Amino acid sequence: MTPFRFFHLKSIGGQIAALVVASIVALHLILTVSFLISRPDRAEPLPDSAHQLADAALLLNGADASERPRILADITRAFPKAGIELLAPGTVSIANDSEGQHLRNVRRHLGHQYKVLALAPNFGVHRVAVELPDGSMIAGRVEQGPYPPRFWGGPWMITLLFALISVTMLGLWAAYALAAPLSSFAKAAENFSLDGAADPLPERGPEEIRSVARAFNRMHERIARLMSDRTRMLAAISHDLRTPITRLRLRAEFIEDEGNRKRMLIDLDQMRAMLESVLSLLRNDRKVEAVTLVDIASTLQLIADQFGDMGHVVHYDGPASATAAARPDDLHRGVTNLVENAVRFGAEVTIRLDVSGTKLVIDVEDDGPGISDARKQEMLEPFVRGDHARTMDESTGFGLGLSIARAIALAHGGELSLHDRQPHGLIVRMQLPIWQEPRLAA
Repeated sequence: MTPFRFFHLKSIGGQIAALVVASIVALHLILTVSFLISRPDRAEPLPDSAHQLADAALLLNGADASERPRILADITRAFPKAGIELLAPGTVSIANDSEGQHLRNVRRHLGHQYKVLALAPNFGVHRVAVELPDGSMIAGRVEQGPYPPRFWGGPWMITLLFALISVTMLGLWAAYALAAPLSSFAKAAENFSLDGAADPLPERGPEEIRSVARAFNRMHERIARLMSDRTRMLAAISHDLRTPITRLRLRAEFIEDEGNRKRMLIDLDQMRAMLESVLSLLRNDRKVEAVTLVDIASTLQLIADQFGDMGHVVHYDGPASATAAARPDDLHRGVTNLVENAVRFGAEVTIRLDVSGTKLVIDVEDDGPGISDARKQEMLEPFVRGDHARTMDESTGFGLGLSIARAIALAHGGELSLHDRQPHGLIVRMQLPIWQEPRLAA
């Protein structure tokens, strides 16, 4: 990325740089306005007594030594409360406080030619001495304020306050500019659909975010097109394979050897079943069944009865009624696959339904040998068969039952997991949300 592009206003770096520059300009404007309002270079308004003392010092400094007694007498009559008087050398008792606000203002009002000192309080009265440029000294009473405070505590406080505000605004903007698109990415990834039904990710925000959004949308389109081509290709293959399988089955009927004829028919049936299982898994990626309110308890009871009619020992354990939003055919097919696996390896199967809060749990339990912990996650993948204790032979399955059931659970916004049953056996747990519209199959 070139430096020019990095600092382009449409990029994150350019927008942050623009915000920093705007903050600096605004900071200088606020400091200038506060300076003009407070004018720290000017003296604070003096109390009347301090102003009278300063004026007396200026008058006496401009008069001759012979005229000072007359001028001092006139000042005393004009300002009797100020108590202004000439001090004899060596009679001055200096106080420790020499940095008071009233002293600084008197010094600023008179200038650097005059020396202003705080005298020791006499019966609680604060007196200030002013040494004239010629060395003589006058003193008088000076009030101690109060003085008006500076605007917002002065420029340094304004600088700190505005810096905190600027950093906070910059942090909030960065959080919104970066976190909001990332949240959109996460939501789009969760709702990723291969049938094109999901809306494309909005391309807004800084240039980097828009580039990522465009790349995500193009990736979505390519994957959806790839999966669509795959499904059409396999559908065409299945259509072409059904014809020769049917011809081979017809020819096998004319084989005179009974044993060979049966073995060939079994092989052809297995080929047909394998083909239908693979197509069922692929169709589950693309099929979008309407979502309706389904009585889950009735569906599970029906599946138990169907397997019972085929001679298997399958029980239903759960409430008599439990309604949830689901795709009825997909749900029936997913649980049926789980029960088919269970009756292969166990003598007795139980279908349990538990409703708690906003979630319902369907457990399919068998009393077979179970699956080791090391292979539980692997068994959820397509075409993976169990260990020797649960290995399926050529006539019983192809390792797709759990995969199809898991895909159906995920399409409903739920999950499928495997657990051990005590003292032995396997529990296949399907968790589904209640009253939540399922997501499209990914």
